Amino acid sequence: MSTATGTGSGKSTAAWRNWAGNVTARPAREVTPASVDELSAALRQAKDEGLRAKPVGTGHSFTAAAATDGLLIRPELLTGIRKIDREAGTVTVEAGTPLKRLNAALAREGLSLTNMGDIMEQTVSGATSTGTHGTGRDSASISAQITALELVTADGTVLTCSEKENPEVFAAARIGLGALGVISAITFAVEPVFFLTAREEPMTFDKVTSEFDALYAENEHFEFYWFPHTGNCTTKRNNRSAGPAAPPGKVSAFVEDEILSNGLFQVVNTIGRAVPATIPGIAKISSKALSARTYTDIPYKVFTSPRRVRFMEMEYAVPRAALVETLRELKTMVERSNLRISFPVEVRTAPADDITLSTASGRESAYVAVHMYRGTPYQAYFTAAERIFTAHEGRPHWGKIHTRDADYFARAYPRFAEFTALRDRLDPDRMFGNDYLRRVLGA
Repeated sequence: MSTATGTGSGKSTAAWRNWAGNVTARPAREVTPASVDELSAALRQAKDEGLRAKPVGTGHSFTAAAATDGLLIRPELLTGIRKIDREAGTVTVEAGTPLKRLNAALAREGLSLTNMGDIMEQTVSGATSTGTHGTGRDSASISAQITALELVTADGTVLTCSEKENPEVFAAARIGLGALGVISAITFAVEPVFFLTAREEPMTFDKVTSEFDALYAENEHFEFYWFPHTGNCTTKRNNRSAGPAAPPGKVSAFVEDEILSNGLFQVVNTIGRAVPATIPGIAKISSKALSARTYTDIPYKVFTSPRRVRFMEMEYAVPRAALVETLRELKTMVERSNLRISFPVEVRTAPADDITLSTASGRESAYVAVHMYRGTPYQAYFTAAERIFTAHEGRPHWGKIHTRDADYFARAYPRFAEFTALRDRLDPDRMFGNDYLRRVLGA
């Protein structure tokens, strides 16, 4: 493959593939701009040639949001911190910067994001464009921490967007699905680095659901995993503390990382894929292998963890008040079915925010994520789960598997028409369009 650098027009014959391997695309060519000027020029050239265009991050979305048959824009050279404004409490970063590099750089400067998701492999623009979130009672998604962004539109115009400048674009582009333009830089609110104490402990499904409101109210960040085919959960509460750092011991870290996330988990899932009948028994053992532990560290070391096992995922946001009923229905469905589920179900929360197409836009939300090991048939499980989620006015994560379309979203999002009207203005010729966006936003 020959790859275009800068605004060159090298042909690309290699297929692009996402992290999970369920989405592929064959772009006409690729470009790797090293500056916003080069990005702008590349888009103008693509427009002149009648090519559609898409930026790609690390491919962690399970949907085809980044797929294109036109110009594939690689962000590898658009990385690094542009500016730290300690007085304003902000950092401006190039759009292709991986979250893990941003977190490490901020820590060296004695700074931190307030909240983040549970992995940090994604680029900052990819993560925010699809609404990546963690869990929080008061602190919201990564996108909600954006105070300004730089957007290059279809005709190569560079827009600076904030609450004061192009506010209607700012309201939408913080979770823009790649439909409005290509983000070239993002300004995040940051704060002096702080310590979080994590308290993890097993809890029964009945106890965590019956006490959910109290667990949510009493903790800054609460989440839990339920192991299907069992009545067992593991819970995690993260709260600010005075420190000092007291990271997990090596044995504790190994058990947590390997059983729930990586090496041993890979083995377990491989066995389960080959012999599904073993899954309920394995689930009972796995769900009891995780013991209580408490540790303290800086935020990104507590919020995030490595994820090496590849999987397929669906995640829906439901109104927080509907969470417990949603989960009980999901558990009943699994118990009454012939499904064999080897991955735990992940539950998190977010406060309401003001982003046009945020899954938490205008309402306090709870997230329920269902997973299946890659290579295992997932459609029956996800279809049954989605039926439950949509019955509770669920909004699917933009970067995860779902079957919803523009008609559904027009009902699910009060400001949906506001977003599509802005898209008509910024990209009337659908230069940034693809099949996925046609389905979820309409033609």
